[in-house]
Amino acid sequence: MNFSLQFTAIATQTLEDLAQLDPKKHRKVLKTLALMEINLRHPGLKTHKYNAFSGPNEEEVFEAYVENKTPAAFRVFWYYGPGAGTITILAITPHP
Repeated sequence: MNFSLQFTAIATQTLEDLAQLDPKKHRKVLKTLALMEINLRHPGLKTHKYNAFSGPNEEEVFEAYVENKTPAAFRVFWYYGPGAGTITILAITPHP
């Protein structure tokens, strides 16, 4: 199933900042987002449920990898919705 991506304001700001400050990381994030649109189960994404917080309406939040085995590797946090076929990107951030 293909998904349409929606972004929170903070995720949008992070993408804009990365484009200016770290073009290489920005390209990696864009590649991850493109994979998410077509195949959330792609092995490179290592998608899994993230239990530390939930979406604004108590949605289950998931994590997808941008990088792996890298200090402060970037992750994309997202949830299903608001409608069918849509996922909302909550945050794009380094993994703590």
